[in-house]
Amino acid sequence: MTISHLSNISSGTERSSAAAPLIEAEADSFNGSVDYKGNPVHRSTSGGWRSASFIIAVEVAERFAYYGISSNLITYLTGPLGQSTASAAANVNTWSGTATLLPLLGAFVADSFLGRYRTIIAASLIYILGLGLLTLAATLTSDSVHDFQNIKDAMLSAPSQFQVTLFFFSIYLVAFGQGGHRPCALAFGADQFDGQNPKESKSKSSFFNWWYFYSSVGINLTLVVMVYIQDNLSWALGFGIPCIVMTTALLILLLGSRTYRFLNKALLAPDGSSVDQNVCSVSDVEDTKALLKLVPIWITSLAYATVFAQTTTFFTKQGATLDRTIVSGFKIPAASLQIFIGFAIILFIPVYDRIVVPIARGLTRKPSGITMLQRIGTGMVFSAISMVTAALVEMKRLETAKEHGLVDLPNVTVPMSIWWLVPQYILCGIADVLTIVGLQEFCYDQVPKELRSLGISLYLSILGVGNFLSSFLVSVIDEATSGDGQESWFANNLNRAHLDYFYWLLAGLSAVGFIAYLYFARSYIYSRGNTI
Repeated sequence: MTISHLSNISSGTERSSAAAPLIEAEADSFNGSVDYKGNPVHRSTSGGWRSASFIIAVEVAERFAYYGISSNLITYLTGPLGQSTASAAANVNTWSGTATLLPLLGAFVADSFLGRYRTIIAASLIYILGLGLLTLAATLTSDSVHDFQNIKDAMLSAPSQFQVTLFFFSIYLVAFGQGGHRPCALAFGADQFDGQNPKESKSKSSFFNWWYFYSSVGINLTLVVMVYIQDNLSWALGFGIPCIVMTTALLILLLGSRTYRFLNKALLAPDGSSVDQNVCSVSDVEDTKALLKLVPIWITSLAYATVFAQTTTFFTKQGATLDRTIVSGFKIPAASLQIFIGFAIILFIPVYDRIVVPIARGLTRKPSGITMLQRIGTGMVFSAISMVTAALVEMKRLETAKEHGLVDLPNVTVPMSIWWLVPQYILCGIADVLTIVGLQEFCYDQVPKELRSLGISLYLSILGVGNFLSSFLVSVIDEATSGDGQESWFANNLNRAHLDYFYWLLAGLSAVGFIAYLYFARSYIYSRGNTI
């Protein structure tokens, strides 16, 4: 930016005839961004951790609301809605997959039309509407768990078609809302740091770690509070509280408006040309190349995403069969076991950011310690190990059920502590810190500035396709293994099912996916000229 250019865009109070103040102002200015009024921004008065804190707070609330639905959805489907285990798991995976593919649409709207900030606001309103209707749907249905003495009673008390339709319409409306919210919130938060400034560049790298840290805080709050309310008090209350939380999140976002840095697309257009031109420019071609470079990494990450989908479905159903007594008279809800993923994330992120990265930085001389692709690949290894662990634990559970004559008594608790499941949850948490956060930073960093919402949505779409792959596998395997009078791998009676076979299959797919990932990652050239 030249001094004359600065003079043209600065306000009257910022103009000065002295050269030194102008040079100082130029150093403080942040090219490519404006404030909420469209004026040039300055580092000292905008962006950074102050602005990011508002957006992180919004993320905590959004994760609280989203997991208030997803973490216990399979319980609601097999309970008040009376679905079978296989059907419920397929519905959960389909909904989760849709929810994590819709960010592609949200990112397109943000990058092409509304911008990230306006898209977040519009998406939040849709989100709140969906949660409100979901609360209504749960109110109309028998929303108290005390109405059902067991799963069989719940399945016999079938809700009306209107209630089922309203419920699914509501959760898919929530999916649309988070589809606009998620890619834009993360990209908008990262936009508050200038990657070209040495000090802010370090902060931006840490931002992705702490973003996921606080996201996990929001998730853990849900798993501690909301799951208990849903299982023991009321589903309507359990869905209503997230609605209130999301409304509060929207207000928090608006409170920080004066401090945000907004992407000025006019300053990003080459040679001052209009960003609305219809002719395909060299810049358009380069943007397309940058996105195509990500495709092999995207594809080879799908095995990891398929494993990721299990934590809210079959892990929860496993836990429901075990002894969940923590203290006399209190049983932990099965879905609340997901809190151990959050605990692992909350404990491991500070260790990684403050201990592992500095040590690795000293060895590799890289600012981030290890490359983004190395981080992603390491997480894939932990993911595969988690599936091996889950398979071994499930084998132990089936053996225990057989030893105590419980094979045909699915409603009787298997005399095996819930704590057996903790290792697989912790391994999933460590894998998330490495792979999920790595994918976030990789997909944000390796695309052009004006397409970073799309970059974040590409990372989210990996998880979405993973959910669909999981749903597809469950459907195919359920059909293939339930013929000729045989019990399906996913039988409603888990004591006759074979989740262990499914976990071994996922472990094998993870190993194959990791080998393919290594092949493409080794030849990947970063946009800044580094290689793995």
